[in-house]
Amino acid sequence: MALDDGSGALPAAFLTPGSASFVDFLGSHRPELLPGAGYPSVTTGQGYADVSPHGTTIVASTFAGGVVMAGDRRATMGNVIAQRDIEKVHAADAYSMVGIAGTAGLAMELVRTFQLELEHYEKIEGATLSILGKANRLSTLIRANLAMALQGLAVVPLFAGYDLTEDRGRIFSYDVTGGRYEEHDFYAVGSGSMFARGSLKKLYRDELSEQRCAQACVEALFDAADDDSATGGPDLFRKIYPLVAVADVDGVRVLPDSEIAAVVADVVQARYTSPDGPKATLTGLDGGDER
Repeated sequence: MALDDGSGALPAAFLTPGSASFVDFLGSHRPELLPGAGYPSVTTGQGYADVSPHGTTIVASTFAGGVVMAGDRRATMGNVIAQRDIEKVHAADAYSMVGIAGTAGLAMELVRTFQLELEHYEKIEGATLSILGKANRLSTLIRANLAMALQGLAVVPLFAGYDLTEDRGRIFSYDVTGGRYEEHDFYAVGSGSMFARGSLKKLYRDELSEQRCAQACVEALFDAADDDSATGGPDLFRKIYPLVAVADVDGVRVLPDSEIAAVVADVVQARYTSPDGPKATLTGLDGGDER
């Protein structure tokens, strides 16, 4: 953004020391570029919720070496499937990831702004934020969208990453006001979250490996799709599978479709004999185990 005088020089704002926050800088000099700023003001109850695509269910679960996040691929617009292959899980930086639920357009803007915020901080300060600092920065972005959320255009992401200080995966959830809550073991957001959390509650174990944790997340999305029409199950005909990402000591990586396809095939095959999914083990009944 050079000056208009033909010199090619940057405006003084770009050369003045200030906050390490990209969002604060943008808010001071080009607030119209912030997520949600381009939407016209409407009264509560007369918003765009029914005509804007919405992303749905995201799940996350920790395992011994990190954390897995997975999202279905469906976006809905009212009772219509707006998109079948939307990507709802994104790397925020090298060791953290964010999954989006809610108004898809605003959510994508928020993710891009969050990515820039973390990159900008690292360049200015010469160090990365702690995972708690990243979670707090995302909270600020969500709070800035509160006016639109009250008009039906809510964005409620799920944030997870690997904590290099504590050597473990951590999960954070939010509400529309920007409230941040650390979750333990597993969590889910979106329209199918109630069903997904119920599924993970039965499947989660402390000793899960990365592969088993990814499978549990796919099972949870499958259960959510079984009961929530806005959550899309795996599309075997179009080869559209859940998006699954892992954050561990080596950083964030998205699992390839070939690997997820194998997991989905195992899940689908098992559902032929048990349509409701794996059964949890009950102990202590008549002195033995009951399945």
